[in-house]
Amino acid sequence: MEAARVAAEDVHRQHMEALRQLEENKTTAPVHGPEPRPLHREWSLEDFLKHHPTKFNGKTSLDVADQWLKDIERIFYAKMCPEDSRLAFTVYMLTGEAEHWWISMKSIMEERQEPVTWEFFRRKFLSEYFSDSVKYAKEVEFLQLTQGSKSVAEYAKKFKHLSRFYTMPLDEEWRCKKFENDLRGDLRLMVTPLSIKDFVALVEKARVMEKMKVEVETQHSHQ
Repeated sequence: MEAARVAAEDVHRQHMEALRQLEENKTTAPVHGPEPRPLHREWSLEDFLKHHPTKFNGKTSLDVADQWLKDIERIFYAKMCPEDSRLAFTVYMLTGEAEHWWISMKSIMEERQEPVTWEFFRRKFLSEYFSDSVKYAKEVEFLQLTQGSKSVAEYAKKFKHLSRFYTMPLDEEWRCKKFENDLRGDLRLMVTPLSIKDFVALVEKARVMEKMKVEVETQHSHQ
């Protein structure tokens, strides 16, 4: 009996030693297969230019300057362009007066030992080409906007453009109410009872109502 017990213990010990050796082999064995890819690959200037960004020369309206920067940022955010590449790519798109402005501004910043980063460029650019006084004027223009003699499509386009400069929270219901209240009286009387809370749907309904009204008036004039 004692010999059988010793033999069983010896077998169990050998079994455990084999399992331990197997686990060690798994740990130390080389991993075959492709190397894991980095989460973000390097961005080259060619990668950026594939998205067809436009040049900026500084001789444009304030609205164009604001839109140019937004278009550049849209490329960066959508394609996850690394932060340290954004400044170089943006500066590459500057020409003429805008390029001279940045060379001068960069020199001043370096003399002051200020960090020349993308965020600083963005702040200086907006200060130069789209000041706070201009933003305020755009906000006032939005608050005072009415349809007047414009078509619904023209009014909606102006409304969406100017609403970007409104500094207060702009939820969907408020946008609808603002757009609806400033329609021409005849269209407002037709649209208001519908209580539409979706801006896109509201614009489309107002456009359809406008078209129907024109058709009815044309028919009456012929009669």
